[in-house]
Amino acid sequence: MTTGFFWDEKCFWHAGGNYAFTLPIGGFVQPLNGAGLPETQEAKRRLKNLMDVSGLSNDLQCQSAAPATREDLLRVHPASYLDAFKEMSDNGGGELGRRTPFAQGGFEIAALSAGLVTAAVDAVARGDLENAYALSRPPGHHCLPDFPNGFCLLANIAIAIEAAQAKGMAKRVAVVDWDVHHGNGTEAIFYDRDDVLTISLHQEGNYPLDTGGIEDRGTGAGLGYNLNLPLPAGTGHNAYLYAFDKIVLPQIAAFAPDIIIVACGFDAGATDPLARMLATTETFRQMTLRLKSAAEAHCGGRLVLAHEGGYSEVYSPFCGHATIEALSGSDKHVPDPMEAALSVRQPGKRLDTFLTGEIDYLASQI
Repeated sequence: MTTGFFWDEKCFWHAGGNYAFTLPIGGFVQPLNGAGLPETQEAKRRLKNLMDVSGLSNDLQCQSAAPATREDLLRVHPASYLDAFKEMSDNGGGELGRRTPFAQGGFEIAALSAGLVTAAVDAVARGDLENAYALSRPPGHHCLPDFPNGFCLLANIAIAIEAAQAKGMAKRVAVVDWDVHHGNGTEAIFYDRDDVLTISLHQEGNYPLDTGGIEDRGTGAGLGYNLNLPLPAGTGHNAYLYAFDKIVLPQIAAFAPDIIIVACGFDAGATDPLARMLATTETFRQMTLRLKSAAEAHCGGRLVLAHEGGYSEVYSPFCGHATIEALSGSDKHVPDPMEAALSVRQPGKRLDTFLTGEIDYLASQI
């Protein structure tokens, strides 16, 4: 078996509205030259371009997928939301939530993005692929059932999970969200359930501003099955891996999932404009290898990564390439062009001691 790579050119055609970075233009906020929201196609397209040039794409089973069906979408999103989204999309586009603009046809592109993740999960759960990566755009982990936010228009991972469970292909699913922003949408959808473990590692106080606390552990049957790890700004390579070894991997082992799904954002990368973390390509490589080993130990190797954020058009593609190298076991290696500089900028011993102490504190609260 092999590693699947699910992508589609049409997902690069998703378009946003009149923003300058994350601010609506107007008043004293002037438009940016040739750009709007930082969630553009370029970081994702450049990842695929880099894979093609390095030869990594040749080591993967590359394919597109059908859009998520209305039946798939209705398991997560109410008909009223889907109908409003479709109507606005058919009539030129607009914005339904917070920082989620889209152009005409945006509904169909978002359904395709969700379909890529759904097909990746389906193929891995069936055993047709060993593992898979979905280059999904627009992203999904912030989207609530009836309210899109943070560039996310449909809850891609949740849609895929519900489809797999409806087909009886996976009963227990672990979601590890290493996007630098809290996975509030995925959390909300499964907050009262014990069949989906949700773990989010994110920069504390980044986005959303009012979610992501360690105290939010789930409710009802879901109590204890939601885990937030809010990490201080400046967290670097060593502390990310310490959090994995100290908390994430033991939680997965205790849960014993049928499949592991990663909300795979690269915005914890050291040069990302929307965060202040210091993760490197090697950080993402090592987190992927750890989850690959966990999947082999607990769920027959079934592991799917779904693309979320990552807004550095220069650095995110290298983080993505390192991740997919590790996922697939390919020898098509691309060196990190910023390795020398970022190794110097990592937290020193004193700050690393502080960061691991913070993670020990989070572990004590579980």
